[in-house]
Amino acid sequence: MSFFKAENIYKSYANHQALSDVSIDVKKGSVFGLLGPNGAGKTSLIRIINQITKPDQGQVLLDGKPLQPSDIQRIGYLPEERGLYKKMKVGEQAIYLAQLKGLSKTEAIKKLKYWFEKFEITAWWDKKVEELSKGMQQKIQFVVTILHDPELLIFDEPFSGFDPINANLLKSEILKLRDNGATIIFSTHNMDSVEEVCDDIALINNSKKVLGGSMKEVKNQFKTNQYQIIFDGDINGFELSLRHQYKIIENKKDEEKTYLTLQILDANVSTNDLIQSLVSVGKIVSFNEIIPSMNDIFIRVVEGNNEEGRNE
Repeated sequence: MSFFKAENIYKSYANHQALSDVSIDVKKGSVFGLLGPNGAGKTSLIRIINQITKPDQGQVLLDGKPLQPSDIQRIGYLPEERGLYKKMKVGEQAIYLAQLKGLSKTEAIKKLKYWFEKFEITAWWDKKVEELSKGMQQKIQFVVTILHDPELLIFDEPFSGFDPINANLLKSEILKLRDNGATIIFSTHNMDSVEEVCDDIALINNSKKVLGGSMKEVKNQFKTNQYQIIFDGDINGFELSLRHQYKIIENKKDEEKTYLTLQILDANVSTNDLIQSLVSVGKIVSFNEIIPSMNDIFIRVVEGNNEEGRNE
């Protein structure tokens, strides 16, 4: 069930086309990865969702209805650029930002104390923002973003400035928010994070959406029927039996085993056929399909799209 949709969005600035016929569909209670290189158009789309700017064409729907100014209270936005006042004390500023989102001072203090204790940052309450590291400031901004329990959360590079331990802490909290019903748009260049937290993705490049779907669908789309195999037996006999259905890409041996990277070329040949061919001449120690990483897919699609643009 969709909770957020952007339909056929166009946006230009002077002579620059920022978005060209971009559509995304974000399911309720999911994490949606909004991906793309710098300058692709992601920030323009995020600004439209937050009603900072309006699209030239297209519409934005929240819970099936056109986005309204009052819907800003239903949205939490963690920008890539830090937006805290450096000279203000942390606690004072957090209360102020929470009140802007409609919380009373009493409710804000209660919720903030819960999160400050959970993140073990209570000692920062009376410090000025400028005394905190980039990662510490990001923790404060994350807390303020989610404090009013928004239905739609937009995280733009949320792990920027974090060490691995705190990045994992934030990933865990993002997944808990999703499991508790929040719908999340997650924009990042970190493809490892995309694999860990996203349910669906859209890749924008040169103002257009060039790839989209569930993580499983996208990875299946880019599989090449390659397998990594560790084999103990008569590999020469197996190689001699190979016909046009298979191609050995890499073959390494040590004293005991053979390490193969092999591709099935014939769509009518199954993995069971391959396994039967192998077990007839030896023992399979391990057998794994090579699944492309999101990082590999990102590079392949963006570079291919850029090449197409140069050839047009």
